[in-house]
Parts: sequence; structure tokens; C-alpha cells
Amino acid sequence: MLRFFSRYKFFAVVLLMVSAIIVTIFYNILKPTPILPVYQPADVSIELVDSTLQHVKKYHTIANFELTNQKGETVTQADYADKIYVADFFFTTCQTICPIMTDHMVEIQERLQSDSEILLLSHTVTPEIDSVAQLKRYAEEKGVDPSKWNLVTGDKEQIYNLARKSYLAAKDVPYSEHDLIHTENFVLVDKQRRIRGFYDGTDPQAIEQLLRDITILKREDNREN
Repeated sequence: MLRFFSRYKFFAVVLLMVSAIIVTIFYNILKPTPILPVYQPADVSIELVDSTLQHVKKYHTIANFELTNQKGETVTQADYADKIYVADFFFTTCQTICPIMTDHMVEIQERLQSDSEILLLSHTVTPEIDSVAQLKRYAEEKGVDPSKWNLVTGDKEQIYNLARKSYLAAKDVPYSEHDLIHTENFVLVDKQRRIRGFYDGTDPQAIEQLLRDITILKREDNREN
């Protein structure tokens, strides 16, 4: 008996290896392809959703906008057409979470520099302070690539409404002249202007998850096309 097993030992090893390969192939074929959720206002914490939108369960998209970037150029949804992008809200004089968020945006910019499908968009929540000149100084200090990343200013009410009603990235308080209570969230937006993820812009692990989710979203787009 031992002689028999010794004689066919090589074939048994080969058979096990082939079986392992076949099982791996079938596993990869049958494994569900990850798909990111499409977030609606009804899916998000009530405090982050404008009271007029808390009932919305489908078809939510980012509203049209017209703002001005650090180069003094007009930026609209057309500049982000057919792009995946990451949006956030900040202000240049912030000394708490904003510097950390900006550093993480810089990291995302660097790691996705060669990927023309991905753009970044940062909105100031203090446009009365963050003029074009101020944004330009800040962008140069942080190493912002204007072909990849727009820092935008403009009409305060428009920015506040974008934060509350489009990106769901601010506490739900009525528009006023007071500072916006914005969150640390980075918002992942797909090519159809839908929200596909929220990430803590101060957390390195959340940034890694964001980068992984961008890869998943790109695969999803490729399958649809």
C-alpha cells in the first residue's frame, strides 16, 4: 500500500494543485462584484439633511452650481461632467480640522495624479474671507494642482445650500449670515452626480477606504460602458 502511494505521490500533488486552481477560478467567477451604495437624503442622519429633503428616497443628485476657483475662473458642473470627484467644505483660516482635511486632499491628489477620471473640489464656507487671491495663496502653499483640484468661492447662500441640500455635508440649520456648521466629510460623487460615499476627512483609514471605493466605482463605470 505504501509503495502504491509512493508511486502516485507526484500525480496526487499535481491533482491537488489543479483542484486548488479550479476552486479559485470558480470562487472569483461566483464572488459578488462589490458595488457602492447610492446615497439618498433619507439614508443619511437627519441632522445632516435639510428639512425639505428628509423624505427623499431616490433620484438625489448634486445641484448645478457656478463658483469661482483659485485662478479666478468660473467653475460649474460642466467642468466635472463625466468625472468622478471628491468634494469637501473648508475655510483657509480654520485651525482645527481643515488643515488635516486639506493634507489628506493633497495626499489623494498625489496618489491619483495621473488618473484623469478623478477630480477634487473644495468649497470655502467663508467666501467673505476666502477671496480668489486668498484661495490662490492657500493653493500655492499647499501644492494644489489647478488641473486636478479646484478651491472655490462665490455666493455664500449658494455654497451653504450646496452643503446642506446637495452634498449633505453640513448640519441642518436655516441659512443665515452666521458660519456654516460643516462636517469633516469627504463626499464621493459619481459621473451621474450621485453621492456614493461619505468619509471622515481627518481619518487616514477613511482616506484609504475612499481610495479603494474610487477603484470600485471606476470598475462599475467600466462595466456599464
